[in-house]
Amino acid sequence: MLFDTHVHLNADQFLEDRDETIQRAFDAGVEYMVVVGFDRQTIPLAIEIAEQYDTIYAAVGWHPVDAVDMTDDDLAWIEELSAHPKVVAIGEMGLDYHWDKSPKEVQKDVFRKQIALAKKVGMPIIIHNREATEDIRDLLQEENAREVGGIMHCYNDSADYVQSFLDMNFHISLGGPVTFKNATLPKDVAVDVPSNRLLVETDAPFLAPHPNRGKRNEPAYVKLVAEKIAELRGISFEELSKMTTDNAFTFFNIDPKA
Repeated sequence: MLFDTHVHLNADQFLEDRDETIQRAFDAGVEYMVVVGFDRQTIPLAIEIAEQYDTIYAAVGWHPVDAVDMTDDDLAWIEELSAHPKVVAIGEMGLDYHWDKSPKEVQKDVFRKQIALAKKVGMPIIIHNREATEDIRDLLQEENAREVGGIMHCYNDSADYVQSFLDMNFHISLGGPVTFKNATLPKDVAVDVPSNRLLVETDAPFLAPHPNRGKRNEPAYVKLVAEKIAELRGISFEELSKMTTDNAFTFFNIDPKA
């Protein structure tokens, strides 16, 4: 049994075959998923999908690329939706210095507000990081994000930073890049992360793992991620699957027997 902790089944790429995509995931042993919403369009659909399937959940937040568009009403809306029984985290949120739509200071302000919201409602956070690792680390420390904990989503930076995130009560989630032949950083991280802090994800429809790199990603492919990490850690696929799934249940406060 596998748990895809970060998937965008609410993306336009799945408009034509969302139900079939979900069924392929179930058939591949991916029984649980968290669909992540990040703006006015994707958040309602994330919750709608979660409502349709017992083992699919939702996260609600505001993406840093679009931070300049977020209003106080949007923040209040996210807070309201956080009370939904299928919502298990706030995010994705964070910093993205690759695209220049939203100024860095605006991104930081929106990031801080969402951390404060998560602390208010007592929910963990999901972090989007692109070319901003040091600023994210510093901001999480300044805002005492350890109080709620979180996930470094699709972690793709140096293993040197991992301990600082672990010290703040964060989990490290790995996706398709760990399977790329030339990607040494996520491979190093896959070996180093403590067994109780490791998660797997797809970030579908993005970042499809080898041998599907460049194609549309989908949650069934999280099995390829798990197989590669198991190989790197020198353990069985079954052990890796149970470990990361149990970690996800604990992190998201999900009782699979309920």
